[in-house]
Order: sequence, then structure tokens, then C-alpha cells
Amino acid sequence: MTTRVSTGSRRLDEMLGGGLLPGTLTVVYGATGIGKTHLGLGFCHHGAAADGAPGIVFDMNVRGDSQQHHAYAARLHAWDLKRWTHSVLPMAEPFPPAEQMTAFYSDALPWVGKLRDYQVGAPDGLEFDWNWKAQYNQALYTVRPFVYFHLGAGSRRVMVDGIEPMDVPGDYIQPYIFDDLYRKVIHRDSETLGMEICLPVWRHRAFIDAHRYDHATVATMLLVTTEETQLEHLIARKVAAGDIGAVANTIVVMGSERVGSRLGRFLYVVKHRGSAKSDEIAEYRVTERGFELG
Repeated sequence: MTTRVSTGSRRLDEMLGGGLLPGTLTVVYGATGIGKTHLGLGFCHHGAAADGAPGIVFDMNVRGDSQQHHAYAARLHAWDLKRWTHSVLPMAEPFPPAEQMTAFYSDALPWVGKLRDYQVGAPDGLEFDWNWKAQYNQALYTVRPFVYFHLGAGSRRVMVDGIEPMDVPGDYIQPYIFDDLYRKVIHRDSETLGMEICLPVWRHRAFIDAHRYDHATVATMLLVTTEETQLEHLIARKVAAGDIGAVANTIVVMGSERVGSRLGRFLYVVKHRGSAKSDEIAEYRVTERGFELG
């Protein structure tokens, strides 16, 4: 029987045939304010009980903490969501200060807008502007240790928030950055990632060997804001060029529908590869206790 990753919601786990599959990507689509961040924070915080360590949170929003991760984490989960700031330059001492190992939030990837805004002309077309590439590579000196040291310490969940609405995702920078983050950092073999961060390798070999983890056990949840607000429109939403949902194992949509004289919030599991799933459209609420389904 395949081990499942609980979302933190018993009812949603049931709709997913027992939970998410480890090592897979889940994309949650919904309009701003629909409750995606509440769901994502609950998923990450549940790691403390289920995995022995909370998940890590990436905030890719350029406008500061507009999703209110810190306030929600404190109010809903009594979780002091500290910001990771530790960077590891090549050949520098890699190990984070002890207090950084309780910092599960990173906002080191704040770029939004179209790819064209970050590109310049080249003889064979377009290439990334060298100034931006330098900034991005500098950010990776913070991002890679954030992932590596927390996964090495037991975290098995990653939540990425702050993806803005896009008409053609392939034309925008955020999907490019997330794909790079997912393939080259989150889903990177731990030994390889450790050897890239902990230099020289001969000096840190014992640490790298002692902190190996299986990246195929790490579940990732990506929260994508849409212009569509109604559930029926989200269910019928077509996959555009470059849409991350095309390669996701699981897709969940969260939208609103009129119920008599009120507007209700509903959730539906569109896709869940490798598992049975419910075809139910389930109503949920966002209360002072957070995301509540069933």
C-alpha cells in the first residue's frame, strides 16, 4: 500500500483516496481570497505532527507578505513563521545558525511579470539579461540552503505561494522560476545538492552522508491565483501553454458558487494520478480556525 501524505484535512484526504502521493506536485487553483493560503499553511504545519518537522513556505509575491502568512500561521496554528536569511556563497561556511533552523519561510524569489521583461536581444533570439541572472543566482545562494538544510532535518513538505494570474503562463517569469526551483532544488538528489552547497566536499563529507534524504518522499503544493472565481469556470479551465498544472500529479480547484441568498466556497479534485479520487464537489469554509472542509 502506497504511503500517503496528509493534507491536514481529514475530509480532503478522503477525497484524495487517502491523501497526496509522496514525491509529487499538487497545484491548487483559485481566485485571491478564496482560502488557498489557509489550505497551504495547514498542509505545511501538519508536517510537525505527521513528519516530525513542519514544511517550508516559499512566498513568491513581490508585494511583501500580502498573503499574510505570518499572521495566519500565528493565529491559526500558534506558529511563529520566521524568515530564512542564511546564504551560502561558494567555499563559505555552509551551516546555518541554530535559530535559522526554526525559520521555515523564504521570500527570496520575488520576481513577477513577463519573461520578456527579463530578457535582452541576442544573435539567435532572446536571452536573460546578465544583471537579472546575477540577481537570480545570488538568490539561489539563499534558496538552496533553505531547502537542503530543512529537508535534511526532516521536513517533507514544500508550499509555494504567490503565483499571480497569467493568460499564457509560458510567457511569464514565475512558472520559469518555479520549474527551476522544483527540478534543480526540491527534486534534486540530496547528496548532489549537499555537495554543491557544502564546499569543499572533503571537509563536509560526513555531514552530507549523515543528512541524506529521499527527495521522492517530499510533497510539494503550489498555489496559483486565477482570474476565474466561479468553481464551474475553474473546472472547465483549459491548460494553457506553459501551465504547471499540465505536469502536476494532482490538481485541486477552489471557487465560489451561489447557494440561495449566499455565496458558498467549494472545492473539487480535478486530477489525481495514481490514485482513486472522489468526484464530489465539497463545500468548505474559511473561519477563525482556518480552512474547514466537511
